[in-house]
Amino acid sequence: MVQAYNFLASWQLFPEKGTYENGNRPKSGIYKIESSSSKKELSISLNWVTLENHAFTFEYLFTPDGEAYPFTDKDFAETVTADFIDALCLEVTFNRNNEKVLSVRHELQPNGYLKVIQQGTSSEGKLFINSEIYHKQLSVVPYSTSVSGAVIKATEEGVIRHKALTAMEEQTNMQLEQIRKQIELLAIQAQEIQMRKELSMIIYNAKLSFVPVIGHIYYLYEKKDGTHTLSLISPKEYGGASGPYQSFVAPVKLLADHTWIEM
Repeated sequence: MVQAYNFLASWQLFPEKGTYENGNRPKSGIYKIESSSSKKELSISLNWVTLENHAFTFEYLFTPDGEAYPFTDKDFAETVTADFIDALCLEVTFNRNNEKVLSVRHELQPNGYLKVIQQGTSSEGKLFINSEIYHKQLSVVPYSTSVSGAVIKATEEGVIRHKALTAMEEQTNMQLEQIRKQIELLAIQAQEIQMRKELSMIIYNAKLSFVPVIGHIYYLYEKKDGTHTLSLISPKEYGGASGPYQSFVAPVKLLADHTWIEM
């Protein structure tokens, strides 16, 4: 049961991080994984509330040794099989008539969260995958959150710490999201500057028979020898064609920093 150690906790649902192809989407939920008194079995209890404020609960025992054991709710499944794939993954499978009814995969994430993936068949016979993300619940209740745990007494200090950690997580997540958006904006701006630089290099290497004016629009053409020329005459004035040139490249405008931008 050493592998179970990191799973043993009371986990709180992130409702906004879940995806549901079957059943009702919850607005809150608590997922508890606990050790039995015999230390051979584990128990899972799920309590959640739907968006319509309907409360549901589900609880069962299982032995994570890869063997099939009779399941108490025969209407749901005949047997339950559970095993640790590795130290970070616990899989529970419910079976009826030697066929899988539902598999529940528990994966510990690098950030400490618990990902629960349910795969099964709906009452309409359609395959579905539900995915949920949980974080460890900071307990301030006057009782243990696991069967083998020590008694936890609610104190003012514990309540303050819980509120502070919750506020800290919200603030840091908000700041990280702001930084991510800033990085994306900087990347877009850098790409735009690079495009202006490349266009400007083409124009400054092109044939110029006049002095360009900042803010005016000109027309860039490619000649038959592969070089470029900047012109005051638009393709429209050539009757929609490129005139004496091989092809029309783009309308361009000179900016105040002496870079060029494609219009």
